[in-house]
Amino acid sequence: MRQSAKAIDVTRDGPTGRKAWPQELQDEFEKNQFNSAVGTMLVSETDRVRIWHFHLPAGERYTFHRHVLDYFWTCHSSGKARGYYDDGRIVDVEHYPGHTQHFTFKRGAYFCHSVENIGDTDLLFTTVEFLDSSVNEPLPVGDDVRLKSPI
Repeated sequence: MRQSAKAIDVTRDGPTGRKAWPQELQDEFEKNQFNSAVGTMLVSETDRVRIWHFHLPAGERYTFHRHVLDYFWTCHSSGKARGYYDDGRIVDVEHYPGHTQHFTFKRGAYFCHSVENIGDTDLLFTTVEFLDSSVNEPLPVGDDVRLKSPI
């Protein structure tokens, strides 16, 4: 049985927090810190859940987005990702098929991050947000990230 993926905090010595990031990353955080798209495509939504697909090609980074709802994600591929978190941390993680993590939030709690694919394979995830079990109100989701019917 495979153990949990290893997370490595790669934050360097010196200034801590987002102020140590390059200016363009700080600007992107400010612009997108309330972005509700926690995946690249919202494929299903009911009164209880939102189901997202998240496809991140090798060498690309997905912009900052905010998590406020209890949720879990499952990875469907192997690869390496780097997370940039709102508290300034930069963390590298090696993913594998079936790697799953669960998150819960207290009232008013959230986290905001960006994910970069630093490996040489595409990363594929499914994220499930629980609309009916969270103490926080869901953030609105735009039509631009919803699955469109081909018919």
